[in-house]
Amino acid sequence: MSTFLSAAGAGVGQVSQALGATVGSVAAGLARPAAEIGAVRDRLGEAIFLRVAGPDGPQHRDRIHGAEGPRWFEPGSAIMQVHADASMFIGGIRALLLQSLHPAAMRAVSEHSGFRGDMWGRLARTSRFLAVTTFGTADDAQQAVDIVRAIHDRITGTMPDGTPYAASDPHLLLWVHVAEIDSFLLAHQTYGARPLDQAGRDEYVAQTAEVARRLGVIDPPTTEAELREVLARFRPELRGTPEAREAVGYVLLRPPLPLVVRPAYGVLASAAIGLMPAWTRRQLRLPWLPVTERTVVRALGQAAVTTIRWAMTPPALAAQDGTAA
Repeated sequence: MSTFLSAAGAGVGQVSQALGATVGSVAAGLARPAAEIGAVRDRLGEAIFLRVAGPDGPQHRDRIHGAEGPRWFEPGSAIMQVHADASMFIGGIRALLLQSLHPAAMRAVSEHSGFRGDMWGRLARTSRFLAVTTFGTADDAQQAVDIVRAIHDRITGTMPDGTPYAASDPHLLLWVHVAEIDSFLLAHQTYGARPLDQAGRDEYVAQTAEVARRLGVIDPPTTEAELREVLARFRPELRGTPEAREAVGYVLLRPPLPLVVRPAYGVLASAAIGLMPAWTRRQLRLPWLPVTERTVVRALGQAAVTTIRWAMTPPALAAQDGTAA
């Protein structure tokens, strides 16, 4: 739980750093021959991948996608469509913001997470968990779940009023789960290459529920309508705490990034904020500019996601999909 909360915002910073460092090359590359455009794509895609997956990312990628054996999910299913899309970067930071509104979940992050320290390493581990459970073999996926459950079992503490909390609490796990999948799904529907129809959205919720049960969630939602109902039930428990505002401020306003790449970071972060419910803005001291968010922010966010998708799509696949440069 705490691993995901701290890493989601880090993912935006890492991707933005890659975008900021190479955006000039991409713009210039569009006017170059196809071979040079391909080289630009390769450099940008590799930079983003290594920052998100970590230095040992290529080895893990080869095992996740190359190992033989049954998978939990069928190729091309909804969970694979959502988790493979570049919109996940915006969904990740939106999940961070939303999850922070539960006081017990945020207390666990504040006391046990290194969101002020090793954010990049935590990002790589979280990205790997999502990749393994979505695309990896059933054995590898179960092993990843077992590791996370063991970590959760060690995270306990006390709220300011003396109430105990535990990361393994099924109620807290349910909150983290629904906030996460709601964020990923909303980002995909807003910025994804191929938004899902109603059947696809229900399939996504049901498939993510399979992973949630293995992590210890009791009775997770299995349709989009049930997801909305669960989120509504949590509403009375949610509020902006000092710990939540500290974490959000650190991720949004004080990312450990060079000044030159802050604008790219701001685009993705603004797009994520634009997907937050209006009632959360005062709680987390987030801006609310509905007209700007629907126009300028939405356009810039779409441009950023399109650039990431272009960079990380192999040229042969991009040609098949009609997205090649």
